[in-house]
Amino acid sequence: MLIARNIVKNFTVDGKMVPVLKGVSLTVGAGEFVAVVGRSGSGKTTLLHVLATLVQPDGGELHFHDEDLRRMPEQHLNRLRQADFSMIFQFHHLLPYLTVLENSLLSFMRSVKPVGKEAVNKAYHCLERVGLADKADRLPGNLSGGEQQRVAIARALVKSSKVLFADEPTGSLDKATGEQIMELLAGLHQDGMSLVMVTHDPEYARLSQRTVVMEDGLIGG
Repeated sequence: MLIARNIVKNFTVDGKMVPVLKGVSLTVGAGEFVAVVGRSGSGKTTLLHVLATLVQPDGGELHFHDEDLRRMPEQHLNRLRQADFSMIFQFHHLLPYLTVLENSLLSFMRSVKPVGKEAVNKAYHCLERVGLADKADRLPGNLSGGEQQRVAIARALVKSSKVLFADEPTGSLDKATGEQIMELLAGLHQDGMSLVMVTHDPEYARLSQRTVVMEDGLIGG
């Protein structure tokens, strides 16, 4: 479903070109849960951002359902991100002036059309699934870190995303809260959603179907 071949990405640091991805190839199948692990600076987060089309690679191929994402116009990529891709970061990216319900409906609110009753009902159902239906009218600043991550997961559920990219989703949480978030992610996988998760925790990586190890800009053998 999602295929990356020979991905190359360089960054410029203090006027010098630094290679971060050195020809990475990875395939994520429909409904597959892949964990990406590696030391700090190995390139795992950059790879995730390339797969999610948040960062353009300097070389290589990237395909989603036989569509060439590197040749896709930015307008079409935006539609893809809104419809099929969701992203969870280590630190939440919720809009502080929107309620929990409104944040979960963000992909619908970007449309010029008003948000329909069906979408709102679905959002409430998704918030109930992640245990936040009773906090739908609260602002993110009144939630704990774990609750904010649950809102991000609910947003992916509301969108019916095909792929969820998670960048250290438990990195800023305590162990008990992290385990709750992992249970929710495992539930999404059981529902058929594809997951690509960067993590430093080998215990959480073992919950995936497949683990790939990044080493110095390459996937290790």
